[in-house]
Amino acid sequence: MRWALVKVCLAVTAMVVIAFAVPLAMVVKETARDRAYSNAERQAATVGPVLAITTDKQQLEIAVASTEAGGDGRIAVHVPTSSKQTATGEAGRPPVEIGRQRATDEQVATARRKGRASTVQVPGGYTLLRPTAVASGEFAVVEVFISNEEVTHGVTTSWLIIAGVGIALILGSVAVADRLGTLMVRPAGRLAAAARSLGEGRLGVRVQEEGPRELRSAAVAFNAMADQVVQLLANERELAADLSHRLRTPLTVLRLNAASLGDGDAAAHTREAVAKLESEVDQIISTAREQREQRAQSTGGLESAACDAAEVIRDRMSFWSALAEDEGREARLAGVEHPVRVPVARAEFAAALDAMLGNVFRHTPEGTAFSVDVHHGGAASNSVIVLVSDAGPGIADPDAALLRGHGDGKPGSTGLGLDIVRRVAESTGGDVRIGPSVLGGTEVRVWLTLNGAGEETGRRRGRRKSERRLRYSPRRGTMT
Repeated sequence: MRWALVKVCLAVTAMVVIAFAVPLAMVVKETARDRAYSNAERQAATVGPVLAITTDKQQLEIAVASTEAGGDGRIAVHVPTSSKQTATGEAGRPPVEIGRQRATDEQVATARRKGRASTVQVPGGYTLLRPTAVASGEFAVVEVFISNEEVTHGVTTSWLIIAGVGIALILGSVAVADRLGTLMVRPAGRLAAAARSLGEGRLGVRVQEEGPRELRSAAVAFNAMADQVVQLLANERELAADLSHRLRTPLTVLRLNAASLGDGDAAAHTREAVAKLESEVDQIISTAREQREQRAQSTGGLESAACDAAEVIRDRMSFWSALAEDEGREARLAGVEHPVRVPVARAEFAAALDAMLGNVFRHTPEGTAFSVDVHHGGAASNSVIVLVSDAGPGIADPDAALLRGHGDGKPGSTGLGLDIVRRVAESTGGDVRIGPSVLGGTEVRVWLTLNGAGEETGRRRGRRKSERRLRYSPRRGTMT
C-alpha cells in the first residue's frame, strides 16, 4: 500500500510538472529571443536619424561607433548608389558601406525592396536588416548582428531553475506520499501483529487507536474483541473453579460418612473413591488458579485484583454453616461488620478461605468449634489479618506442617489447601503462620499487606521470618 501510494503520487506530480515546465521553458526561450531582437531594433533605430540627415561616410562611422552594438562591431550600414542630383548640385554619388557585412547582397537587396525590417539567419547567429530612408529618397539598410549567445542568454539558467523546482516538487510529493503511506500502513501493521499475538495466546495485547478513521474503527473493534475473549476465558475458568469449590462441602460430608462405615471392603473402596474425587477436585482448582495467574501476567493486570474480605468471609461462612450445623460445630465470626478491602481477587481469596475451613472439617472431630476473625487497624494500617482457629487436637509441629504444605499429615491430604493460602498471602507481600489457638487447637493466621508489594516481597519476608514475626494475641485483640 505504501509503495503503491508513492508510485501514484510520483506519476501524478511528474505529469503536472511536465505539463507546466515544458510550456514555461518554451516561453523563457521565446522571451530571450524577443529580448535580443528588441535590443537589435533599438540599436538600429539610433542610426536612422543620422541617415535621414546625411549619407557622409565619416559622419555615419561616428554615429555607428557611438552605439553599443557599433562599438562591438555588430552594426553595418549599406547606402546604395544615388543617380539623383542633390541640393548642392552633386550627382552620381557612389555607394557607402560601413561595418562588416554578414548578410548576402541578395538578402540586403530584398530588405531594401520590401521596405520593412526582417531577420535572417547567418553563420554564428542572426542579423536584423532594417531599411531606413536617406536624404536622396532611397533606402539604406542598417544591419545589426545578433549572436546565438545573445539569443539564448539566460535560457540555460532558467531551464535549470525550472528543472530544479520540478524535481523538488516531485521529491516533496514522494516524501509526503511516503509519510501518508506510513501513517496508514503502520497502524495496519500493528493491527496485524496484534492479531497474530492474540492468536498465539498473548491475551494482554491491545492496539493503539490511531491512523485514519477506518483503521481507528478496526482498532476499537479489535480491542473490544480481545477484551471479550479475555472475559469469556475468565468466566469459563471462574466457573470451573467455583464449581470445584462448591464440591468441597459435599465431598467433606461424604468423607466423614465414609469414615463411619467401618473396615469392610465396601467401606475401603468408598473411602478410596472419595479420596480420589477430592484429589481430582483439588487438581481442577489448582489448574484454574495457575491459568488465572498466567492470564493476569499476560494481560498486564487488566483483571480486577481486589475484593471486600469481610463480604467474602460472610458469604463463605454462610456456605459452610450448613455442614457445621449437621456436625454440631459452633462457628463464630468477628471483624466483618465493616468492609475490608484487600489486594486479592475475590475468587482467589474465596479459594484460600475454603481451603482453611475445609481443613477444619477434615482434620478435627465432629462437634469441634471454630472461629474466623478479621483484624484491620483502619485507614492508618497497612495490613489485614485473617485468623481461622479451631478447638481440635492441634498440630504438634506447626512449622513442619506449613513447610510440607498440608495439615497434620494424615492420609488423603494433598497439601494443596495451605499452598493456595500461602500463594494468596505472598501475592500481597504477606505470609502465613500456623500455631496454637486460644480455643485450644490450631490457628492459621493469614497476613495480607495493603501496599501491593507483590510476590517478591512475600518471598523476602518468608526468608526473614525468623527475624521479623508478627504476633497476634486474640485475648488482647492487638498485634505486636
